[in-house]
Amino acid sequence: MRVKILFTISFMALIGAIIGGITNHLAIKMLFRPHHPIYIKGKRLPFTPGLIPKRRDELAKQLGDTVVNYLLTPETIHKKFFSQDIKDKVTLFLEDKSDQLLFTPDKTIQDWLTQAGFPHMATDVEQKIDQVIVQQFGHLHHTLSTKAIEQLLSEDVKATIDHKIPEAVNHMLDKGRDYFVSPEGELTIKNMIDSFLSSKGSLGNMIHMFVGDSNSLVLKVQKELVHLIQSDSTRATLTTIFMTEWQNLQKRPAIDFMQDIAFEPIVERVQNYAKQQLAISSRLDQPLVHYWKNGPQYMKTTIIPQLVERGFTEAEHRLEDVLQRLNLREVVREQVDSFPVAQLEDLVLGISRREFKMITVLGAVLGGLIGIVQGVIVHLIG
Repeated sequence: MRVKILFTISFMALIGAIIGGITNHLAIKMLFRPHHPIYIKGKRLPFTPGLIPKRRDELAKQLGDTVVNYLLTPETIHKKFFSQDIKDKVTLFLEDKSDQLLFTPDKTIQDWLTQAGFPHMATDVEQKIDQVIVQQFGHLHHTLSTKAIEQLLSEDVKATIDHKIPEAVNHMLDKGRDYFVSPEGELTIKNMIDSFLSSKGSLGNMIHMFVGDSNSLVLKVQKELVHLIQSDSTRATLTTIFMTEWQNLQKRPAIDFMQDIAFEPIVERVQNYAKQQLAISSRLDQPLVHYWKNGPQYMKTTIIPQLVERGFTEAEHRLEDVLQRLNLREVVREQVDSFPVAQLEDLVLGISRREFKMITVLGAVLGGLIGIVQGVIVHLIG
């Protein structure tokens, strides 16, 4: 009798454990499986698909809300990424990179340009210089060809020249007077008189006979020349002539006075001079520290701190706007919604496989205990 009772209780405990374990195991599997609904004769079977595949849209939305409301909030990001410790680490990182990259003596400016995709910068710059010089000379030639001199001169320059013409006339006449009263001037006057008398033939000989030596005429002619040069009418006449010629000169194109100038050799010489003075290739073959001796210290004490401070300040001001533009809620929802259920199952089971096994075991234990209780109740009733 006692053996029968123990067998009954043990059998019911075994059956309960099997039922409890299988039930829990099936319940866990039904969280994910089946992945897709199953139809028989056009009717969907109950509990297909599994809970998570069936509610994936709601799960995706809920995860999106959770991420935005509790995980990636502006307060959380500000606390994690805008602390003084992060600023110090960023500053230290930039200082190290500045020394290692920008101001290393082993890397020239041309090396940086080559790395950035400009391996022939020196040649490109020289070609650009040649083009600019050719263009500028072309503009100059066009301007000289199409504009009169008065259009090229400013009003103050023209006023200065107008003011200087009378002074130039006075200076020229004063120099002429000084010359004609000098021994050289007297000799010039004598030669002119002798040449004039010789050119007149018999009339010149007759005048020469009456006057005698031409030396006697030199003083008279010299006196008259000096009087003529010093007269106000002469100064006024020359000034008027010069002013008239200056006005006429201004109306002519500037190129009229440059017809014999060959621009091509000038352009070539200017190009060669510019490239020689700039020496682009040799300048690019120097490291940055060659031109900026205190660059490393200035970067560490001024530029990098200001850059970090301004960058963090600007990022803080734009944090909420950036998060809104990113629309993390929708991003998470789309990603979860498009995530394959099989991979999601592997992910969850990979993390919680041991816990799920314990739930299965717990179901078996509880089922066994329930079976024992049922066996005892059956025995007591029977």
